[in-house]
Amino acid sequence: MTPQDVAAVAAQLGRRPRGLRRVAHRCPCGLPDVVETAPRLEDGTPFPTLYYATCPRLTSRIGTLEADGLMREQTERLATDPDLAAGYARAHEAYLADRDAIEPLGTATSAGGMPERVKCLHVHVAHTLARGAGVNPIGDETLERLAERDPWWHAGPCVEVGPTG
Repeated sequence: MTPQDVAAVAAQLGRRPRGLRRVAHRCPCGLPDVVETAPRLEDGTPFPTLYYATCPRLTSRIGTLEADGLMREQTERLATDPDLAAGYARAHEAYLADRDAIEPLGTATSAGGMPERVKCLHVHVAHTLARGAGVNPIGDETLERLAERDPWWHAGPCVEVGPTG
């Protein structure tokens, strides 16, 4: 990550970012909107959220979908749609494989409620943006719903970051 990327993420989060490894996805405006974090923070604390959405506009829009009940709807569908449940289980395994390739945490717990329920749409959208469509069906679906609304990047960069050095 460049110093400008780190500064942008700090401005997006409103705090010093922890455990940054790399930019996992860039917004069309050019700034990071998803970062990859270390499985353990500098102090050794496990941090299972490997892909972390940082853009405040993106996270706000995801929060609106959460408040509208999308997580509950998706969790209910997991119980009745075997194809969705199987795809979600594969997303869980892919997430664990990505994280464990960096540093195994010795747990089968991934993030966002996988594979039994949908707990955090931010995790799933970040996973989809980082890895691309087809890996996480919950992230794919949520990103499609976000695209139906005004995309987060239309207003331009979410933060201003000058040159660093």
